[in-house]
Formats: sequence, structure tokens, C-alpha cells
Amino acid sequence: MEVVIAGGGIGGLTLALALHAKGVACRVFEAAPEIKPLGVGVNLLPHATAALDRLGLLPALQAVAVTTLEASYFNRFGQLILTEPLGRGAGYAQPQLSIHRADLHATLLDAARARIGADRVTLGATCVAVDEATGTARFTDSRTAVPLADACGEAVVACDGFHSAVRKQLFPDEGAPIYSGVNMWRGVTRMRPILSGATMVRAGWLAQGKMVIYPIRRFDDGSVLMNWVAEIETPHHHPNDWARRGRLEDFLPAFAEWHFDWCDVPAMIRDAELVLEYPMVDRDPLPRWSHGRVTLLGDAAHPMYPRGSNGAGQAILDAMALAESFAGSPGDAVAVLAEYEKKRLGPTSDVVRTNRTAPPDVVIKTVWERSGDKPFARIEDVIPPAELTALVDRYKQVAGYDKAALTS
Repeated sequence: MEVVIAGGGIGGLTLALALHAKGVACRVFEAAPEIKPLGVGVNLLPHATAALDRLGLLPALQAVAVTTLEASYFNRFGQLILTEPLGRGAGYAQPQLSIHRADLHATLLDAARARIGADRVTLGATCVAVDEATGTARFTDSRTAVPLADACGEAVVACDGFHSAVRKQLFPDEGAPIYSGVNMWRGVTRMRPILSGATMVRAGWLAQGKMVIYPIRRFDDGSVLMNWVAEIETPHHHPNDWARRGRLEDFLPAFAEWHFDWCDVPAMIRDAELVLEYPMVDRDPLPRWSHGRVTLLGDAAHPMYPRGSNGAGQAILDAMALAESFAGSPGDAVAVLAEYEKKRLGPTSDVVRTNRTAPPDVVIKTVWERSGDKPFARIEDVIPPAELTALVDRYKQVAGYDKAALTS
């Protein structure tokens, strides 16, 4: 049996490694003609690091990532709402890692080339169509659009991302992505550490401006590369293009007064090495992913808001589940894909919906509402501590990384 993987991003490469571990042959076709160190930060929650550890990747990832110690929530006046431990500090068997997307991708790519063979990872091949009956994927050269040789396998797994051509073929009437009403600007800034030195910060709220801040690389001089995301409610947005450069004047004024003892937010934004802009968009959950010998995985299957640090993690869980299904039912690809869909479609649909209504930052939304967007004397006067903890824990249960789920 051989599996054709259309897309060599986080989901596609994890799938290749997971299939290899189960003795299933595969080939990976990636649209990018060359691998460049693009992107910003990714947070790997304990369910994702546990999966990557089973593939023997955790030491390599820890060498280039920041082990995230805690999450802290603040209002837009810089007042602390809640701090909770993360990863092993919270009792998980595995750490939570904050990592540059390029470092994560490079680690996966190096491992895939070493294990399945460099000749089985093809760059510059864009998947343009699939045949559900035969397990055939058609590709064109990403630079010239000249047709390339078809790839045939027992199954085709579309890991071709948010703008998946395969998803569009299978669901041609789906329509445009759904805009949340929130626009985002993402950047990275080399600076001194803040708080514990390994804290994930969520601060403010969307009406006036919200920030997510966490370090993703450490340097020998003690500085870190800080990943940050600015989010603002606005009716205006451009079509989602992951490479679109952002302009400071479009969002910096919302954070002009954010000078806190734990971080000078305007200075951090102005010192950014890179600023990208894209809207917070997703798509409604699909009724099915698998069509004959073709299925979807990761963002191609369940594009979700980047809230809760869970997009990459869910793609990794997809990959592990699909590899398990292949190992359990060799020789019947159609049944394998149907089993995979049965295991993963429901849980990921729940995450998509929860990211719209009650992600972890519902904590700061709740405080914003109850305080009337005003400073407080004591957080206990606004909301009971037990309720704060319950709000955070509820998302962990939906996303599949509460401690009970990972230890059962």
C-alpha cells in the first residue's frame, strides 16, 4: 500500500512520519518550490507534543523551541486576571512548546527526508485535482503551471491547507471563507524576556484591541524572539493571504497606551522584524471528508480560527489517527479513510465551533463584560477564581487536552 500526500506542511509531514512508523509507504508533494523560513509562532499543546514524542521528535523540537511555563490573562490596563501553569508544570506528562513555524516545519521536513527518503518528498508540485475512484492526484509545476506526472496510490490525503484545491473539488459550492469580524496583525520582535521568560500572555479584548504574546526562540545573549498577535474588531479586511504585509498605522494606535511594567507593547510592535496581516476566518464544518480513496486533513478538513493555539495540534492529531487507521485495516483504503473520518470529524467540528464562541480568551472577554471595561481593585470582586478556572478548563475538554483525556 502507498499513500499520496498532497501538501508538505505540518499536517502532511506529520502524516508521512506517522505512516512510516506504521510501515505504510507514502510520498509527499509540496506546492512550495523551495522551503523558506517563513511564518511566525506556533504553540504546541500537550496533546500535540505527546503525539510528536511518539514519533521521536520531542528532543529535536525542544532544542529549538521555548518550553511554555504558564498562561497569564490581563485586561487592557495591564492588570492580571489569572495565571495558570502549563505543560509539565500543570501535571501533564509532556511539555507545551512555543516554536517558530519555520523551526517546526524544518524539524518535520528533516525527519521525513531521513526516514521515508529525500526522493519521496517532492517540492514545487501543486495538486490541482484528484480521482476519488482510482486514488490518483494530478499535479502541475508550481512555477510554470506545466502538468507533472500523476501520482497514484491506494489513497490520496489532501493536506493542502486553508485554500485546498481538493476541498474545492469535493465541495464546489461551499463559497468564500467566513469572516469573524476580527482582523489580525502578527509579528515577531527580538527583545528581552517578559514575566517568567516563558509566559503566554492574552490581554485586552477585541472591541478596543487584544494581544497574544509569547516567546518562540531563545538567543545566547538572553534575548528572545517574541511572537505577538494584535486583534481588533473591524468590518474591513482583505482576502486572507498568509504573506500579506501589515502596516503599523492600521493597528498600532489601538495599543498606543499599553505601557505596562511587564511589557511596553507599542515599543515591541514598532521593533518588529516582520508584520503580517490577515483576517480571522474559518469555514463551517463539513458533513464528510472522505470520498472513495480521497480524504482531507488539517486545515483542508477543518480550517478554524487561530484561537486556543489549536490549529496545528488538530492537524497533528488527524495525522496520528489516520496512520493508526491504516495500520489497523491494511489493504482496504476506502474503509480506512471512512474510519479516520469517523474518529476525527466530530471532535474537530466541536473545536471549530468552540473557537468561535468560547476559546480560552473567553476569560478576558468575561472580565471585560463584568467590569464594564474599567480597572478593578481586586479580580475577586469581578469574578470568582473558581469560575475563571472553569472557563479555561472547559476549552481543554473540548479540544482534547484536559489531563483526564491524555492519561486515560
